[in-house]
Amino acid sequence: MLGKVMKVSESTGDTRSRIQAVALELFTEEGYEKTSLREIAERLGVTKAALYYHFKSKDEIVNSFVEDRIGLMDELIEWGEAQPPTVESRRTLVVRYAEQFFGTNRHTVMRFFEQNQTALKSLSAGKEMRARMIRVADLLARPETSHEAQVRAALALFAVHSSWFAIRDPSVTDEDRRQISLKLAYELLDKIGETAQAA
Repeated sequence: MLGKVMKVSESTGDTRSRIQAVALELFTEEGYEKTSLREIAERLGVTKAALYYHFKSKDEIVNSFVEDRIGLMDELIEWGEAQPPTVESRRTLVVRYAEQFFGTNRHTVMRFFEQNQTALKSLSAGKEMRARMIRVADLLARPETSHEAQVRAALALFAVHSSWFAIRDPSVTDEDRRQISLKLAYELLDKIGETAQAA
């Protein structure tokens, strides 16, 4: 048993990533509540003790990949806050946001979010993620503060998210999904500011 723990700990970063990936698979397939640490360890082919070396609970696993996403979101928000509220900056902001969800295997996190919303509501990491998404939507709505602009901004982000479950055709590539979601996001975002300009 100790040998397995040592083997798993030899490459901490790689092992943590493997645990996150396998946990995401199981959480998405079976649901967060129904998945046990034992099942995660079994699919990884390690002992439960080896898994405990990296994560003490399912909550810790979820927090770890949500924290990774939060770090990316914080960088995106910092970039967005430094930009003028123009059509071009809104488009670039939503493109950068989309990159976070269309990068290698990142969409698995989105599937987890979509299928485990109840569990996430009770986790601090889930609340943190929601707060970041609201902040990005606020940046997309600038310079307007109207309810219509707020809804347009939120729907633009939802266009990125929904491409993973709304398009069920298996022949559609990730790039196709990305292009479709951005086209719809642009249509929503490009209307923001028009009312203010017309006044």
